[in-house]
Amino acid sequence: MTYFAHHRSQTALVLDGMHDLLPSAVFAALRSWNDARITRNALHALSDRELSDIGLERSEIDAVARNHS
Repeated sequence: MTYFAHHRSQTALVLDGMHDLLPSAVFAALRSWNDARITRNALHALSDRELSDIGLERSEIDAVARNHS
């Protein structure tokens, strides 16, 4: 087997293995994005007083939403 044929077959094996992971990775990324979006919207709906009651400031909402998902 030539060098190029060998590497092409190895690449095909790697891509075949990733084929099964790709849909689940995309789904996980979409779910994470949606969880962060829901958290961000819920926190933005709170008043400054309510945010203070749970120990947050409005400027921290994006960081909390990113870390939550």
